[in-house]
Amino acid sequence: MISNFNKKTILIAPLNWGLGHATRCIPIIKALIENNYTPIIASDGDALALLRKEFPNLNTLELPSYQIEYAGKGENLKWKLFKNGLKTIKAIQEEKRIAEHWIEQYDIKGIISDNRFGVCSTKVPCVYITHQLKVLSGSSTWLSSKIHQNIIKKFDACWVPDFDETPNLTGKLGHLKKTPKNIQYIGPLSRLQPQEKEKKYDLMIVLSGPEPQRGILEAKLRSEIIRYSGKIIFIRGIIEKEQVKQQIENVSYYNFMNATEISNAFNESEIVLCRSGYTTIMDLTQLNKKSFFIPTPGQFEQEYLARKLQEENAVPFASQDDFKIENLEQVANYKGLPKTEIKTDWSSLFHVFKE
Repeated sequence: MISNFNKKTILIAPLNWGLGHATRCIPIIKALIENNYTPIIASDGDALALLRKEFPNLNTLELPSYQIEYAGKGENLKWKLFKNGLKTIKAIQEEKRIAEHWIEQYDIKGIISDNRFGVCSTKVPCVYITHQLKVLSGSSTWLSSKIHQNIIKKFDACWVPDFDETPNLTGKLGHLKKTPKNIQYIGPLSRLQPQEKEKKYDLMIVLSGPEPQRGILEAKLRSEIIRYSGKIIFIRGIIEKEQVKQQIENVSYYNFMNATEISNAFNESEIVLCRSGYTTIMDLTQLNKKSFFIPTPGQFEQEYLARKLQEENAVPFASQDDFKIENLEQVANYKGLPKTEIKTDWSSLFHVFKE
């Protein structure tokens, strides 16, 4: 599908690491359409499958996979990512070559890359999206942060989906002592909208992220919720061709939901049990929803965000190994994530593509 004659075509490319990068691009894609741009979506795996379901009428293209895999044990995650490093570097080099080709083939006038390092070109204005100006990796944080900041410098603009000032959601992840010139804080992004809905579920469980950790948590929670008497909606976070629903006693299982369906489910649920991924945190903030976090083992970013929000008396958390369903009783003692009114000035942000 070639772009309309009078519209600029923008390539938007989220990383396929869980579903968060893809879902937080949904409001950006909608904003592009509303501002008379023609988005082309590029990704791989579940991220691409999800966005194809959300935008069936848009052109979608496939990029090489970074082949990100989690370790079965959290303490081995950094080693697992290091072992896959060569494959990732090759994928980044290949996606850069592909992006250059697509610029000519589809007459692309700008690029928005959500953490895809190689989707960048000197031929058109390029925007990078990240909430991690500082990349936590334990003892190597200084190195991972330096590498990421050097990547960010290659882009014309870097959009950070958070607030510039305190209070904010990312803390030290998204705020440096000296802010680089190309950084723009655009406020939290969410595909969800708060609605007044009758409560149908006492608990909503939302899973996401690469295997095997997604499946490990699912297995643990299936055994834990046997002791939970309330109504549960359980979103497994598996993107398949068809949506599958299964009712087992007090639990409604879904393999996945589209944006409208999951927005309704959030609004119809009393509390949410989920990972402490940043996109999920932005969604919960948008909905002013009480929740409980189980960070992905070994993922320093999620562990930091969970600790930060617990210390701020917003959301309690437990490690994956230690979690018990009775821990959910702690939620009542926390104030929850505060709803924030965000009106992103997309017209101003998209001005980068008018040059």
